[in-house]
This record gives sequence, structure tokens and C-alpha cells, in this order.
Amino acid sequence: MSEVLDYLRTSPLTGVFLTLLGYRIGRELKRLSGDHPLVQPVLVAILLIGPALWLLDIDYEQYLIGGSVIAFFLGPATVALAVPLHRQAHHLKELVVPMLVAIPLGAFVSISAGVLLVRALGGDRDLELTMAPKSATTPIAIAITEQVGGVAALVAVFTIVAGIIGAVAGPSILNLLRIRDRRARGLAIGAVSHGIGTSRALAEHPVEGAFSGLSMGLSALATSLLVPLVIHLLG
Repeated sequence: MSEVLDYLRTSPLTGVFLTLLGYRIGRELKRLSGDHPLVQPVLVAILLIGPALWLLDIDYEQYLIGGSVIAFFLGPATVALAVPLHRQAHHLKELVVPMLVAIPLGAFVSISAGVLLVRALGGDRDLELTMAPKSATTPIAIAITEQVGGVAALVAVFTIVAGIIGAVAGPSILNLLRIRDRRARGLAIGAVSHGIGTSRALAEHPVEGAFSGLSMGLSALATSLLVPLVIHLLG
């Protein structure tokens, strides 16, 4: 048994298996719950993989060797979001001006809110710099944080949490606000909860998912440009 456990701790296949198993269980629980918003596959996978790593005594760095195989496919998956967007290309012309206004403004509000919230709660400067790019997709948020001097490992956590909260609560909040336009809903979800929220938007409606993917990309670009400016303006 000890030899088996030693093999599991060191094999990259363990990371791949745990990731796929956790997500698959999350998908099944979501189906069984009738697509309840709280049962997000990503959240379920995190809650399952964490204790599994602890029980098997597997270091996160070791898990990441196998998990990085899954992460490799995030790039192609993100590019593939252009397919539903292409199918909705006829909607873009009438929304060019609103998007050029809303997305940079939304990025500015998100960055400012993150910095000012940390400041109001007594956090230090490093934490402010780490919170600033939380609404960008994870690889870009990490790159921005490294450039401005924040904590890259911590911003990954903030980004994932923001994505999960947006995926869980975003559609319900938009319903309460009586925002019915699928394009507007997609733009809002993609701007604040990036890839995780986009997966939820795609499940809701193809138009919503297409515009969420577009918003995710444009918001990441706006965030990368605005973070240094906002940090400078806020001292």
C-alpha cells in the first residue's frame, strides 16, 4: 500500500485524474440538482480536490505538474469562444459604441473598488496591488500583479473566487435588476467573472455566452491598461 501511495504522490497522472474526476462529479451534481446556481462544477471540484490532496499527502507543486496538462488546454478553449461569437457577429455593429464605453468603465470601477475596499479594511499596499486586477482572467491577472508588485499566488485565488461568485450570483442579480437582454447580460458576466462566468453564460444561452467571451477578452485588455493608471491615481 505504501508503494502505491508513493506512486500516486509522484505521478503527474494523479493531478490529471483528480482534476477530471472533481469536475465530472461537479457536472453530475449540477445535473442532479436541476442546475442549481450554487452547484458550480468548478467550486465542487475545488472542494473535492483540496481534501484529496491533504489525505494523499500530495504537495500542491506536485499536483500542479499533472494539473498543468489540463491548464494547457485553457488556451485553445479560450480561443474556441470565438466560434459562438462569430455566429452572433451580426449583433456587434449596434453594440460597438456601448461596449467601448461600458467595458473600460466597468474595468475602472472594478479596479478602484478592489483597491479602495482593501484600503478601507486596513490592508497593506501589497494587498491593494493584488486585488486590483482580480476581474481579469487568471493568467493576465497574475501577469499584471507581477508587474505592479503584488502577490501573484494570491491574485490567482482572488480571481477564481471572483469567477465563482459571478457564476453563482451573477444571473440572479441580473434577473433582480430586470436585465433581460442576452447581450447585456453576457457583457456583464464576462466583465466580472471571466472564464468561469462565461461557462455559466454559455449554459444559459448561446448569445449570452458569446458576448460573455467577448467581454472577458476586452475586459482583460482594459484591465491590463488601466491597473497602473488607477493605482497611480489612487496614490
